[in-house]
Amino acid sequence: MPSLNRPRFSGPVFQRVSPLAMKAQRLGRKLIIAVKNARDLPLPRFGFVATGLLGSTALYGMVLGGHTPAVIDALAEPMGLSIETVDVTGYSETSEIDVLQTLWMTGAQTLPALDVGAARTAIEAMPWIESATIEKEYPNRVKIALVERKPFALWQRDKDLWIVDHEGREIVPYATTRFTDLPFVVGPGAAREAADILDKMALVPELDQRIKAYVRVGDRRWDLRLDNGVVVRLPELEPIEAAATVMRLDRNEGLLGRDILSVDMRLPDRMVVKLTPAAKTRWDKVVKERDKLWKQAQKEKPV
Repeated sequence: MPSLNRPRFSGPVFQRVSPLAMKAQRLGRKLIIAVKNARDLPLPRFGFVATGLLGSTALYGMVLGGHTPAVIDALAEPMGLSIETVDVTGYSETSEIDVLQTLWMTGAQTLPALDVGAARTAIEAMPWIESATIEKEYPNRVKIALVERKPFALWQRDKDLWIVDHEGREIVPYATTRFTDLPFVVGPGAAREAADILDKMALVPELDQRIKAYVRVGDRRWDLRLDNGVVVRLPELEPIEAAATVMRLDRNEGLLGRDILSVDMRLPDRMVVKLTPAAKTRWDKVVKERDKLWKQAQKEKPV
């Protein structure tokens, strides 16, 4: 996987170094030089104790002031522990640049200063990221392994369209020509219940392959909009049985190929089929002609 060296980035990737951080860096360098020089000086035991006490007090004060990364960076950078390379793997929908920017926004410039927990929390807050593993590889490398969330369905909520995962969690707004083959679910609660209805409809493949949209009604039940415009209204209870009944009638009688608007399966003891306006006009004409013939037959019937 590609790796990027930190010095190549500028602008918003790096935080501006505050005057206090610059002072901390200078202090850190002085402390390192002092420690190196102290090896050759016959300091009394009390001198070492005093130096350690003063250094500890200074570091403690900086920690209380929230400048710990700057202090650690100041001490670690001269030792060659600056973050020079970041390897990012497992990304597809996420931009590698965005991951690097999120890492640098934690404020650390060296491996010892990098708070792995804080960096992981920040990266996992990114829209597509399910989980992240971050490892330090001394002296100068960070490895980031990502697991991205998988798009499961397109969810229409009012006028908004979202890509959601298997659990119905929103990932990002839909603003692309990709993912057009994802199931389309509509209405309040549709994203949350999408996995359940899709699993059930997979048991009726003849119907499943004809469904263009799953519409959640009252967050209680589903309407199925088919590729020919027919709507199958499923009941709240036992929807898979109702769907199977519809397909059995379609195989035997060609139900879904007729001139109809909807098939209502909500009543437990009957099916209600709604005709298109044109089909209803034709049907009314047939019924009227039938009634006319029946009345005429009654008149001609011998007494």
